[in-house]
Amino acid sequence: MAKKNLNFEDSLAELERLVERMEQGSLPLEESLKLFERGVQLTRVCQKALKEAEQKVQILLEENGETTLKPFADES
Repeated sequence: MAKKNLNFEDSLAELERLVERMEQGSLPLEESLKLFERGVQLTRVCQKALKEAEQKVQILLEENGETTLKPFADES
């Protein structure tokens, strides 16, 4: 279960599977704790990926040292 270098989508999918298993409520305590620990690790991976994406967006939106807001979708 100690997979390394998962991308955001893989981490999120694994996290969703863990949550589903834990919500069933039929796991022994030790296994629940292991799954919870893995879930915390996956959450951190996802948070880091989202933060990096947000930083990239901010860099792309900067013009002349100032951040400018741009419409998300075509408003025409």
